[in-house]
Amino acid sequence: MSNRRNFLKASGLVMAGGILAPHIMAANAEQSADLSGQLTEHKLPPLPYAYDALEPYINRRIMELHHSKHHAGYVKGLNKAEKELARARATGDFGLIQYWSRKAAFNGGGHFLHSMFWKVMAPAGKGGGGKPKGELLKMIERDFGSFEAFKAQFSAAAKAVEGSGWGLLHYRPQDDRLIVLQAENQQKLSPWGSTPVMGIDVWEHAYYLQYENKRAAYIEAWWNIVNWEQVWKNILALRK
Repeated sequence: MSNRRNFLKASGLVMAGGILAPHIMAANAEQSADLSGQLTEHKLPPLPYAYDALEPYINRRIMELHHSKHHAGYVKGLNKAEKELARARATGDFGLIQYWSRKAAFNGGGHFLHSMFWKVMAPAGKGGGGKPKGELLKMIERDFGSFEAFKAQFSAAAKAVEGSGWGLLHYRPQDDRLIVLQAENQQKLSPWGSTPVMGIDVWEHAYYLQYENKRAAYIEAWWNIVNWEQVWKNILALRK
């Protein structure tokens, strides 16, 4: 558990509402008379590059809508859900506990995954694309046989996500292994004991304006902007 805690701190993430939610946006925790316990005011993190920086692989309009509308919506939804759960504690009225717990999980998952997603991408040739190097490459070869086999499994998993969701690379501290997983929506199929260190969003809003219904073409293009240095940093933070 100490490894996971260190990773969350290093990545700017905290536990909130029972699910992982980034603290990148945190203002001071606040407490008011009608709420039970302290709350974090989650905020939308800025992109580490311009909206058009990932072109031609992901165009400016997609990035602008994805970040400023979709991700911003998850932040708003997470804040709302956590306030309602606090209100339920204060009043003792838990009639909507299942509804707001689901909202916290969905929006918190979206906030966490998108905050990671922006960082594990970088402009092609300027930190993005190519093959991983050094210890990360050795780790991938150890756990998947070869980089090519890893890429094939990850791409297949991302393509096969039913409906909306994510293709994810997780790090599992228990046995120091990398594993490929899927997530339905942003929270379903989430396993215990491992943490995402890289992921691709395969919700249609992540690619449809440019690739229409060609999810496979989007996934293939995405490899040109993977920020392997950030992926390795995520793993190292979990290993500490």
